[in-house]
Amino acid sequence: MSEGFNVPTPHVRERVAFGVAGLPMAGTAAVAGLGGVALVVTALAGFGGAVALSTTTAAVVLAAGVLVLLAAVAVAAGLTMVAPGEARVLQFLGRYTGTVRLDGLRWVNPLTTRRKVSTRIRNHETAVMKVNDADGNPIEIAAVVVWQVQDTARAVFEVDDFLAFVVTQAETAVRHIATTYPYDSHEQGFSLRDNAEEITQKLSAEISARVQAAGVGVIESRITHLAYAAEIAGAMLRRQQAGAVVAARQRIVEGAVGMVELALDRLAANHVVDLDEERKAAMVSNLLVVLCGDRDASPVVNAGSLYH
Repeated sequence: MSEGFNVPTPHVRERVAFGVAGLPMAGTAAVAGLGGVALVVTALAGFGGAVALSTTTAAVVLAAGVLVLLAAVAVAAGLTMVAPGEARVLQFLGRYTGTVRLDGLRWVNPLTTRRKVSTRIRNHETAVMKVNDADGNPIEIAAVVVWQVQDTARAVFEVDDFLAFVVTQAETAVRHIATTYPYDSHEQGFSLRDNAEEITQKLSAEISARVQAAGVGVIESRITHLAYAAEIAGAMLRRQQAGAVVAARQRIVEGAVGMVELALDRLAANHVVDLDEERKAAMVSNLLVVLCGDRDASPVVNAGSLYH
């Protein structure tokens, strides 16, 4: 759970609502409707004298026909279509009674209200936000969050609007991560630019902790935009270039010193030339100039000697 963010105990959790297959109930409603219409027509014909029915019998048949029609309407009112990737959250007199996730035609209590909730995987890309990193440098950052509703009851009843809740909490988590870590790497610790995988895992955990109150699960999150703010981008670029030049020069010097040591050791081992300390110093100086220079060295032919 994110530090400083306490998720309240949920009042409701998703459970399966009572329901049956919808096709048999649809057939029942159709048959009842036809039967009710037939009874009503027969009763009306009895009142008109077209059918040999007494007034009392016609009234009873009419009442039965009306009741059958009302029953057919009630059965038909309980039919609901559930598409793949959707769910229906049911309420009866304001009380949560369950969720229908099984797709197809279903029949539930006709007196319940049914709210559609999408359970498909969704993307949310935050806007590019300007924040200060852990070093106080202004940076621009944005991220994409892949999420899905996992508990429809909490999504509907625990927050006012779970879509807006996810948007707000995702942006808050991105800002918190951006202010917790520096943009560039230091000797110790993570940085936003150099530790993308670790920062991504921490961002996902941060967002997950914040949106679980709405019954939402985070599948993945990724930083899609990361840069210094425009007002310091030039200065930071020059600093990065200077750091790269220093690092490259350090590698070159380390390699050159190793090559000079190897050259002196091989000359001494093979007895090619006997060099005193002053000649060694001159040779080392010349080799380092050749190896560490940023442009090709110009050869110079010495017609004399080191001492003349």
